Formats: sequence, structure tokens, C-alpha cells
Amino acid sequence: MIKSMTGYGRYEKVTDQYKIIAEIKSVNHRYCDITIKMPKRLYMFESAIRSLLKEYIGRGKVDLYITYEDYTAASMAVKYNHDIAKEYYDIIRKIGEEFGISSDINAPLLSRYPDVVMLEEQALDNDLIYERVEEAIRNSCVDFVQSRVVEGANLVKDINEKLDNISECVDFIVARSPEIVAEYREKIYNKVKELLGNTAIDESIIATEITLYADKICVDEEMVRLKSHISNMRQVLESEESVGRKLDFIAQELNREANTTLSKSNDVAVSNKAIDLKTEIEKIREQIQNIE
Repeated sequence: MIKSMTGYGRYEKVTDQYKIIAEIKSVNHRYCDITIKMPKRLYMFESAIRSLLKEYIGRGKVDLYITYEDYTAASMAVKYNHDIAKEYYDIIRKIGEEFGISSDINAPLLSRYPDVVMLEEQALDNDLIYERVEEAIRNSCVDFVQSRVVEGANLVKDINEKLDNISECVDFIVARSPEIVAEYREKIYNKVKELLGNTAIDESIIATEITLYADKICVDEEMVRLKSHISNMRQVLESEESVGRKLDFIAQELNREANTTLSKSNDVAVSNKAIDLKTEIEKIREQIQNIE
């Protein structure tokens, strides 16, 4: 199924123990470019998270934001540093003795000195944390992919409509080409007759001129290739794979044939249709830039 490279997904889970939010968004990009913003405690999972994202994403400029808060009391603990406390105590006693001043020290006062009592973050179960992170990312990716699929369906519909317009232009040019030759033949015949009057006209000379002219403006090959490319693009649009690059190549080929048709044409109606061809093809190329 065709997917757009533009998408958005979000998942949030809050429990008594933790809160986690995973938010993902993407825009067009030639390759798969992933940026992850998350708390430092999750940095160890970055490689695994990137691999996880690539299960859902083939191309695009992707930004993933992860918020993680742990509410469990076990995540923090009070630590008493005996050595630091003893040094403070000894120094205060020594100062009191040297200057003959009171050095009464009580426990509450000593505990207020820097680094005597500290809050320390306890080691958590990394496997458990990653399970929570993976759950959040996968759920946000499901939402994200769905948004890409919906947008992709709209792109496919729009491209098919433009292919219909291209097909109409091709049909017009195919039908118009024989008329151009017939009109040219009549124009040449009348001009020669006007110049020669009642003198017999050499039909072979006129036939040769018409043949050369018809060969010069002939776009049969271009029309056949255009029809083939249109059919090929419609088939690719039904593919289940990532087809953005393939579609871009087909669009280039469509544009090549349209350019050749325009360069060969010396008929106003055909030239206008060739310009319409190029216009529709350029619109398709712009839309293809959004496809994964």
C-alpha cells in the first residue's frame, strides 16, 4: 500500500509507577533520516530504538520524541557518606580547639553539610524500562503508519486523476497526427497547383515531400512509450512496497517523451497538448516527492 512520507503518531501511558509518551512525526526526505530526543537514562537503547523504527519506516525525515518519568520511590535513595561526615566533624573540632571557641556539633547540623547526606538514583531494571519504551514506540508507530497510509491513498487518487488527464492528451495527439499530415498534403497540393496552373502535377514529388514531413513530425513511438509508462505507473501505484524512487524514474521518462513530442510538433493544437502533458507530469513529480 502506498504511504506518504508525511505522518504523525502519538502514544501516552500513565500508571502509578511511570509515565511515558512517544511522539513521532516525519516529512519528505530522500533517505531514512531519524532524529531521537529522549532522556539521558534511555540513551543506552538508541541503537535498538533505531532498528525498531526501521521496521515501520522506509524513507523520510523522522523525529521521535520520548518522555519518561518514573514515579516509584525505589528509584531514589538517601545515602549517608560517613567519611565526608567524619572529615567535617574533625575539622570543626580542630577549629574549636585552635581558637578556643565552642565546637558543639549535633547530628542535624552535620547532616546539612554538602555531600554528607545525598539523594542517589537507584539502578533500575533496564529490561523492564525497555519493555515500556518499546510498547510506547510501537503503538505510536501504528498510529503514525496509519496516518501515512491515509495520506498515501489521497496521493494515489490525485496521481491517477493526473494520469487520466495525460491519457486524454495522448489520445488527442494520436488522433490529431493523421489530420496534420492530411492538412499539409492539401496545403502543398494547392500551393503547387496555384504555381503551376493547368500544368500536370507530379504526384511522386508531392508524395515524397509528404513522406519527409510525416517522418519529421511523427510521434508514434513517443505516444506508445507514454501509454506504456502510464500503465506502468498505475501498476506501481498498486504495489505494497516502497515505490517512491521507482515512480520518480517513471515520471522522468514521461517527461522525456513529452519533451520530444513538443520539439517535433509544429502544430498549435499538438503543441498545446504537449505543454499540458508536461504540466501534468510536473504535478505528478511534485506529488511523488511525498511518497515513501
